[in-house]
Amino acid sequence: MESSGFFVICLLHSLIAICCGSLIMFYLDEISVFGHGIETARKLSGSTPHDQLLIQTSHSFVGFLLCGIGFIYFMVAFVKDREFHGFFAKGCVVLHLSMAVWRVYFERRLEDLARDWPKQLVGDTMLASSWVMFLVYSWREKYD
Repeated sequence: MESSGFFVICLLHSLIAICCGSLIMFYLDEISVFGHGIETARKLSGSTPHDQLLIQTSHSFVGFLLCGIGFIYFMVAFVKDREFHGFFAKGCVVLHLSMAVWRVYFERRLEDLARDWPKQLVGDTMLASSWVMFLVYSWREKYD
């Protein structure tokens, strides 16, 4: 049962990463307006053509990396080693909590992103908690 939980969590995280990465790569303007509002999206897109090109390139690369991470999650979902499951889950918890700390200490200080970081913090915490629940369940199953 433990490996099926790992499989499902990996597939869900894979789906989330691939969808978000694809949206960032191909629909950046629409996603920015939806997530930040028209005014903030305009500010975040850059003021000169050079800045705009640099920001668009950066966002495309971020989207590409998210898709890559999603495919890695997909591949890892099929690993059968239970020790690896625990190791991978602990690494994911550390990664998601590190992102949450980054948002608290850096993003909240940016005026244009100040109202968005709480929503993203909740998302990071939820993603980390899915792995924590897996670890608790696998620990309980191991010692029962």
